[in-house]
Amino acid sequence: MSVDCSSNASCPAHSMEDELPVQMEGHGPLKLVFTVVSALMVGLVMFSFGCSVEIRKLWSHFRRPWGIAVGLICQFGLMPLTAYLLALSFSLKPFQAIAVLIMGCCPGGTISNVLTFWVDGDMDLSISMTTCSTVAALGMMPLCLYLYTWSWDLKQNLTIPYQSIGITLGSLIVPVAFGVYVNYRWPKQAKVILKVGAIVGGILLLVVAVTGVVLAKGWNTDVTLLIISFIFPLVGHVTGFLLAFLAHQSWQRCRTISIETGAQNIQLCIAMLQLSFTAEHLAQLFNFALAYGLFQVLLGLLIVAAYQAYKRRQKSKLQRQHPGCPEVSYEKPRETSAFLEEGDEAAITLGPPGPEQLHRTAE
Repeated sequence: MSVDCSSNASCPAHSMEDELPVQMEGHGPLKLVFTVVSALMVGLVMFSFGCSVEIRKLWSHFRRPWGIAVGLICQFGLMPLTAYLLALSFSLKPFQAIAVLIMGCCPGGTISNVLTFWVDGDMDLSISMTTCSTVAALGMMPLCLYLYTWSWDLKQNLTIPYQSIGITLGSLIVPVAFGVYVNYRWPKQAKVILKVGAIVGGILLLVVAVTGVVLAKGWNTDVTLLIISFIFPLVGHVTGFLLAFLAHQSWQRCRTISIETGAQNIQLCIAMLQLSFTAEHLAQLFNFALAYGLFQVLLGLLIVAAYQAYKRRQKSKLQRQHPGCPEVSYEKPRETSAFLEEGDEAAITLGPPGPEQLHRTAE
């Protein structure tokens, strides 16, 4: 099974692919550990974050889905286009270009929910975006792949992993539904579960990233692919934030949409690569997917660190301004979209939160 391009100038490359003697090392106990830990991470994280979801707020996102619409445009508009432009700019070989495009067409991943929590993002929007992008992937993945590869004269059929998409969707909806129920019945216990789940989810996220790196043998991926695996999520974060800002979303939603755009579902990408390519090319492409996953974790942690540093600086500033008030503390700003109906609980904010939104004093 091979990938061929015609002499059409729109094809990213026309040279012969080199033989890849290194095979993928993903079998045995280590692969089983990787799979089990990944499943546990998804279930625990989505259950704990479901404990932060309020039915009324979640329904408002679906009733007036402006934030979700912006996120879907970023996910299936900006990311596939970015992948296509990167493939052309770096003159990738055909099989490499298709792998980058597959990554760009994947829906959002669970990592986005973890990062959104740590940057005080809109968790209701994050979870609804992840769910909606996974559902939309059933139709948008084949559509985007067709639109961007129709002129490449491919001899190889790309296989969409519908079963993996269905499993991912189930692993999102079921734990979140339980978490929403727990938050409705036992709101105090839900807050504890949320904090514990966020910490454990972050630890498991690092464990899965490290395990994924170990699964690959030699890391012999082309240097160009490694560069792209670093640039790609970065471009996604920046363009997602800019589009959300231009759509007049709040700063909280801009952060959320930015993270959702740059964080892709690596498991789905790997599943599609395994179904569509032979072992000859799979080793290199498998490493590219893992490299993308590693860099999206590192970039996400940098974003979290920058935001937390900003939050601490604001808190220190407020404490200096109110030295005689021991009750001054940081409170996550309650922001919402400018498109929500009047009378909704949060106030519209079009800029960074001011001091009155960052603290509360004793009554």
